Order: sequence, then structure tokens, then C-alpha cells
Amino acid sequence: MTVTRNIVDAAHLRNVAIIAHVDHGKTTLVDQMLYQSGLYREEELTKLAGGQHGLILDSNDLERERGITITSKNCAVTYTTPDGEAYRINLIDTPGHADFGGEVERVLGMASGTLLLVDAYEGPMPQTRFVLQKSLERGLKPIVVVNKVDRPDARPQAAVDEVFDLLVDLDAPDDVLDFQVIYASAREGWATLNLDEPNDNLQPLFDQIIGQVPPPHDGSRMDDPLQLQVTTLDYSDYVGRVAIGRVHAGVVRRRQKVQVIDPSGSSSSRQISQVLAFEGLDRVEVEEVAAGDLCALVGLEPIEIGYTVTDADSPVALPSTPIDEPTLHMVFRVSDGPLSGQDGKFVTSRQIGERLEKELRSNVALRVEPGDSQEQFRVSGRGLMHLGILIENMRREGFELCVGKPQVILREIDGQKCEPIEQLVVDCPDSCQSAVMSLLGDRRAELVKMSSRSQTSGFVHLEFKLPARSLMGLRSRMLNATQGQAIMHHTVLGYEPVKGEVPQRAMGVLVANETGQATAYALDALYDRGIFFIKPGDQVYEGQIVGENCRGGDLVVNVVRGKKLTNMRASGKDDNSQVRPVRQMSLEASMEYLEDDELVEVTPNSVRLRKSLLIESERRREARKKASS
Repeated sequence: MTVTRNIVDAAHLRNVAIIAHVDHGKTTLVDQMLYQSGLYREEELTKLAGGQHGLILDSNDLERERGITITSKNCAVTYTTPDGEAYRINLIDTPGHADFGGEVERVLGMASGTLLLVDAYEGPMPQTRFVLQKSLERGLKPIVVVNKVDRPDARPQAAVDEVFDLLVDLDAPDDVLDFQVIYASAREGWATLNLDEPNDNLQPLFDQIIGQVPPPHDGSRMDDPLQLQVTTLDYSDYVGRVAIGRVHAGVVRRRQKVQVIDPSGSSSSRQISQVLAFEGLDRVEVEEVAAGDLCALVGLEPIEIGYTVTDADSPVALPSTPIDEPTLHMVFRVSDGPLSGQDGKFVTSRQIGERLEKELRSNVALRVEPGDSQEQFRVSGRGLMHLGILIENMRREGFELCVGKPQVILREIDGQKCEPIEQLVVDCPDSCQSAVMSLLGDRRAELVKMSSRSQTSGFVHLEFKLPARSLMGLRSRMLNATQGQAIMHHTVLGYEPVKGEVPQRAMGVLVANETGQATAYALDALYDRGIFFIKPGDQVYEGQIVGENCRGGDLVVNVVRGKKLTNMRASGKDDNSQVRPVRQMSLEASMEYLEDDELVEVTPNSVRLRKSLLIESERRREARKKASS
């Protein structure tokens, strides 16, 4: 049913993007704004969130499991001021992890202002710098929201000072340096302009959005020819692709004939079948949406992100948003192990290729190229988590595949080979500072800044600059060196000439030499050889990596050997078998652990490490070839 809705005057419209580092409370704040706007009752929001502690906008399973936002989302709230004026606020929730920066870059074009969330204890972090820089490049002035001020170790004033220093470092203009500060607790649902004046709701935040965020400047272009750029894509089983964007000029109407222009300049005629506007968490079908507002369009297939929907009589394309290039690539290939095809539904190179092509339609920071053979694809992304989320989604959809070791993408700048350089921030206890410095010193890291967070916490804040390839396998070693107490975050700074060698994995691996079921008897006999990734009863095959050797170099072992049955009484009992606790290897941990001659085999039910060449004689022959060359 089509809803007849009056066009919102641009003066009463606000488009706001909420940006922050991961886990600083963006999605929690949006949930509270939805609740306090009066659109939903608390029971409805709890049901939408999937439980008492769920988040509404973290809608897919991976987002709720990991507690992070992966894809940007739109919603709208209506706020009535104490004077009785009604405003519509379009909220854009953005990812906080650096690997999903492509999502942030493309959706900032829909916003007229930003809410910059900063944790009252942690202050600005690497991703804060990244998203803030992108918003400043678009001329968006931030409202600084210091969240989690109710934390026992909160230091809100120090966090505000650090935000100011960051803005100065980013060469922000003087009017941006004079930013408004709001202190808030998103979890408790309150905000205040002064910590000495407590509050019990988010009204000060709504008032500052109305007062500080400018109305969309293109709202005065209602009489111009239509211009809308697609920044997000959605899909419905009933209507196909749904194109989401901001109307930059004119009015978009239902059943309107338009021209769709792709970034290369070619255009084609289409007709809009439905125009959807945002109301709370829902999309309602309306007759028209005017310049300055956000909307979703149905009936324009085929359409991609970056396309311009424009007037049929006077088509004018909008400039496409430049997206930062990927920094990491991996080889995706068909799984050819002995256990392939037993778990998954999609195992062929054609099916994998089609799935990657589908991902390219909405994942603007991803690149896919042909590999060395027809069974391989070279997939490039922003980071390990960016590619890991893609692989995890494919695994849950029923795909089986193998992926190789992540490699950084080198560039040639002014005739010199350069590599990506990252900023790494580590918060760790004072007692672990030496271990952290020693670990990063071996990986060609340069200490940029060191400070103490507070006198009572006993934590030290360290900032480093290091090559991106030095981060491979660093997280597990960092957690081991600090007894699991270190907190790490990183983001790409730029490109610099290639540094020297970075230490590789110090220990070798234990490689199975037979196919079968692992036995406690065999694992007991190998107790002192290292740490195992498998447990008794697991199915293994020749060439599978079953554990980490306790010394350098690979060791071929038999983990399926059973105890010979005789009629002689044994002096000991099988119950006395000693098996070390298994090291659980997640998908990201397995990807970090790899060396050049190894693969991760991913299936819907398991994640296994294996050698590229499964047969031991073939691995030896390959090693001799490399040594002779």
C-alpha cells in the first residue's frame, strides 16, 4: 500500500552519520534514540533486537555473535522540540572496524553532519582517526559525544583533549576545532552538556543535532532535474535489488522514467516501480521523496553502487566516490582434499566464482581477479577481518573452499616499491610493557607515543607505526606475551618504502602421514612433541596439519596409530593416556598462522589447516627444487 506523505521541508530534515571506533557504543546509542523518539515500545524493540541484550541494527548473525557492525544501516526518527516543531532525523549507523572502512566512505555522502562517539576511557583510537579524516574531507562538522562516562575508570575531559589534538593533527579548520561536546551513557539512555547537571534522557543530544547539524544544502534544489547516487544496495526475494541513496536534486516519484548512468558514463532508460522512505526501522512506500532526503528505489535492475539515477530528459551524472584500494590479498581455490565434498553444497570453481561476483556488487572495497589456474581466484580486501567475514559467510552458506596465506599488496610509487604502513595501538598492563616492546621491536615497529591512561588502572598506552605484514600472527603472540590482557587496534596510515625482513613463524608444524581417525593412544605417544589442533576421534588425512611442533621445522607424525591387541596383560591402563589440551583455531587465527606452503580448508562444519602438497614425497621434491634454484 502506498502512503501519501507530505514532503518534509529541508529546514526540518537532518541527515546524521554516527562514526566511531569499534565497540564505542554507536549501535547502542541508535537503539536508545529509536526508543526515546516514541516510535516503539520497549517490548517491541526487545523483540526486534532478538533478546534482552540484543542490538536492533546489528541484524545478522555474525554482527550479533561478534558484537560489531559490519554493514552500514539506515533508520529515521521523528523528534518534536519543546516548541512543538517536528524534525525528521535520518540516522546512518556505520561500521567501527578499520577493515570495513569502505562502508564508511560511501555512506558519508548521504550525511550533512556527524556524531563522533568517543569512549570516555579509551579516547580516540585508530579507527576514530580514519573515519574522522574521511568526514572532514567531505566538510562535515562533528558533534563530539563522549560515551560511557559512567564507567568507573572514565576520564571524559582527557578524552575531549585528545579529540582536540587529533583534529589539530588532521588540519581541521578553526570552526571544526570549536566543537560541541555531549557527555552520554548510551547503555543507560541519557546525555548532558554538563557532567555536574545529570539527566535521564537523550533530549540534549536531539537538541544539539537540530541546532548543530545543518539541513541538507541540496534541499533547495527541488526544482532541478533529478539526481540520486546509489550508496547502498539491498536485496528482496520479491522485488529484487533495492537501491538506497540520497536525493541530491529534484524529486523522485513512483513510476517515474529515469536514466541510470554507470561510472563509465554509459546510460540506460528505466522506470521506478516503487519509492520507499525510511520510518523508524521500516521502509514505507510513498509517492515521492524530495531533494535532501534519503530513500530506497525498486525496479532499476541491473544497478550497482556508484550508479547515478537522473532525469530522463536532462541526465547529468554525479561524480563517483573514490574508495581506498585494498591492502591485502589471498588466493581462494577449490578444495581438493580427501574429505572435500562431504560437508558443503557448493564445491566447484564456477560456484565459488559466482559467489564472489555476487559479493562484488555490494562490497565496494573488495577486488577479485583470476588466479594462476582456473580453480583459483585472487581476492583482495582491506584487512584480515574483511576477508575473514566473507569466508565465514560463504562457509555458512554451504561453500567448501581452500584459502592461502594473506599477502600485503605492494605498490610502486615514484619508481620505488612501497608497502602499506599501519598505526598500531596497544593498551597493556605496566608489567607487560617490556614484553610488548620486545615483540614489536623484532617486527620493525617504531614507537610513536607512550602514555599512561590513569594512575589507578595500571595500564600503559602505546602507539606504534609498523609494516602491515608485521601484523600477521601478531595477535596470538601478543595475547600470550601479556597473559591475554593486551588490547590491540590498528588502521592503515599510508605507504612507505619496503622495510627489511620480518620474522616468520618460529615453530614448525606436525603433519599427519596417514588418513583415518585420531586415537588417544597415538596422541599420548606424541605428548611431548608439541600442541595439537585435533582431539581423539577427529577424522584426519595425509598432509593435514594436526598441531604445532615444539621446535623449528615440520615433523611428520602418525596420529591414527592404534594399540596392538594381544593376550598379554598390559602393566598400564589406556585410561592413563595423556593428551594435551587442544588449541582451538578460529578462522582468523588459522589465516594468521599460515605459511606460504599451507592452506586453510574451510567447510560448513569445520576449519582445517593443511599443506598445499598433501603427499610427503612431493613436498620433499618441491623443497629440493627451491633449494637448487
